[in-house]
Amino acid sequence: MNIKTLVSEIRRKKSFLCIGLDTDLEKIPKHLLENEDPIFAFNKAIIDATHELCVAYKPNMAFYEAYGVKGWKALEKTMTYLNQNYPQLFTIADAKRGDIGNTATRYAKAFFDNMGFDSITVAPYMGKDSVEPFLAFKDKHTILLALTSNTGAFDFQTKQLGDHFLYEEVLEISKTYTNSENLMYVVGATKTEYIGEIRRRVPHNFLLVPGVGAQGGNLHDVCKYGLNSDIGLLINSSRGIIYASEGLDFAQTAAQKAQELRDEMAKHI
Repeated sequence: MNIKTLVSEIRRKKSFLCIGLDTDLEKIPKHLLENEDPIFAFNKAIIDATHELCVAYKPNMAFYEAYGVKGWKALEKTMTYLNQNYPQLFTIADAKRGDIGNTATRYAKAFFDNMGFDSITVAPYMGKDSVEPFLAFKDKHTILLALTSNTGAFDFQTKQLGDHFLYEEVLEISKTYTNSENLMYVVGATKTEYIGEIRRRVPHNFLLVPGVGAQGGNLHDVCKYGLNSDIGLLINSSRGIIYASEGLDFAQTAAQKAQELRDEMAKHI
């Protein structure tokens, strides 16, 4: 998917909501466990109930890898369902891959060509030869970890390098990579005091912002510092939407929670 299509969907829906499909068999409604594939049954119900309220879905690979072959099959079915029924939705493989050369290319083929994702999260620690293989794929996007929402982000990402931080060095160097126009960046919603500087350094790129909702991030502040002329934000919410109810009404309740966030987002478009 190209960026123009994503921006068009954002403006049409008045939403820049991304819903995280962190599907955990210990948390989904118990009645779904009777299904042959409860993970896909849960994902399908959530997608059908919320697809007009969001512009992106982000399956977290760990929640599928944890169930082995069954998990991967459920992920494959989820992606096939999304791409066949809702091709206008942007899809993110939250995989946080980070390896070099042919290995990175194989990861990219797995998620872009085989699974049909539009984008993937990538760790920048090994430098450009761990990022550029992903950027080589046409109309696919690489979402680089820049400043994450976890407490441990302060271990390395905000280390001082002269007059700037390490995460700022990552931003500046990444702009020199081949096809860097296809880069997006992960910036945690709990780090709003940094978002203005991040936007100054990468004025045109999309920011994927996790941490709104269950992790305590503030949507208003993220928008205040992070919006650009193309909106430029994908705000992710996972647990606060998909696990809003454990009952038979779980999908409808998820839609209500998504609607609340979408309505708040509409004020900023």
